[in-house]
Amino acid sequence: MSPPAQIGLVNGARSPAGNNHPSVGDGANGAPHASDFNTIESALEAIRNGKAVVVMDNEDRENEGDLIFAAEKATPELLAFTIRYSSGYICVGMHPDRLDELDLPLMVKENTDPLRTQYTVSVDAAEGVSTGISAADRAKTIHILGDYNVKSPSLLRRPGHVLPLRARKNGVLERGGHTEAAIDLTRLAGLSPAGALCELVNDDGTMKRRNDCIAFAREHGLKLVTISDLVAYRRLHNC
Repeated sequence: MSPPAQIGLVNGARSPAGNNHPSVGDGANGAPHASDFNTIESALEAIRNGKAVVVMDNEDRENEGDLIFAAEKATPELLAFTIRYSSGYICVGMHPDRLDELDLPLMVKENTDPLRTQYTVSVDAAEGVSTGISAADRAKTIHILGDYNVKSPSLLRRPGHVLPLRARKNGVLERGGHTEAAIDLTRLAGLSPAGALCELVNDDGTMKRRNDCIAFAREHGLKLVTISDLVAYRRLHNC
């Protein structure tokens, strides 16, 4: 399945400020090379233009890559691509104030998740969807979550097929997770701080690790960045 035009950027090339891609994992012992990754600026441009990016966390954390795109830019095509190449368990990282506005409380009172990921109650759009699980239905739900002009909690039904996640207010500077990366990348791209995210998986159901994600990003013309680079970017630019 080739990604729709809005999924990635042509050839997935590094921005002019960076280097051209060598072969996947050409560092010592097949380790990823710095130039396997793109700049944060190029990822922000992609997100601003309604495209998905691949975001890796640290190898000593989950060591996983997530597809992330702006919630307000959600389309059926983006969701279909994400569903095909991911776990299908699509979440939306959101700012706490937005979740409070939409009356979306935490799923449980006592969180025993090892990484303390803060799931809220699941949701579907209240109108204009069928069962809520299709790519088109989930795109509509995610778009509502990212549309800050939508103020009424009644526009969402509970439970549903999309999982909002409560991000830390200071983003990746407070917690180095994909949830926080989603709100930081969308905010820094000049969009509403809400980003859809889902873990990439291999065809055999195993999680894509770093070299898998490098190869996937190249194959589909996607920008690939790391959370550690996003942390450094925010500190450098005080943003």
